[in-house]
Amino acid sequence: MRLPYVQDPPPTSTPDEARILADVQARREPNPLLPLDLALLHSFPIAEGWNSFFGAIRTQTSLSTIVRELAICRVAVVNGALFEWEQHAPLLQEGVMKDETLEIIKDSQANFADESFSSALSPELRVVICYTDAMTKAIKVPDEVFENLKSYFNPQEVLELTTTIAGYNCVSRILVALDIGERNQGAGSWFR
Repeated sequence: MRLPYVQDPPPTSTPDEARILADVQARREPNPLLPLDLALLHSFPIAEGWNSFFGAIRTQTSLSTIVRELAICRVAVVNGALFEWEQHAPLLQEGVMKDETLEIIKDSQANFADESFSSALSPELRVVICYTDAMTKAIKVPDEVFENLKSYFNPQEVLELTTTIAGYNCVSRILVALDIGERNQGAGSWFR
């Protein structure tokens, strides 16, 4: 990483810092703190906001695991965030995503609006990737992509998916900029 990680666990100097650290640790249980946590804990207020925001995205939305994790993994591919991919691709596999399909998703240049991908992914999942690509690559989403999205998802789900994609674009940018997990130098060989 381009900054030193904080000590694991980091020392706290106020009751608020101790509470924030306990909240971050509780969200990760039964696992230890991640390198991302050990970077964010340089600023307890940032770590607290991050923990709350991403805790809501990961555990309190109505999105299915496969939709949420597909969007997160696609952001990781497009932005070259290997650490993010390694954390979330296993969750896609648990959601019955085949290895061959994961390989297809790793092609950042693939156009998933193309019907040739219909055997690997359902129309709903292809729409998720198209929306994720539009938000991540161009930010402004074409009307056609948005209308396709609305044909599969209700307004709450559209907002939750949009927030998930936007949030994990933030994650990937921090991971790559700071080289958290020391995984981003080799990302080019993983993603096409």
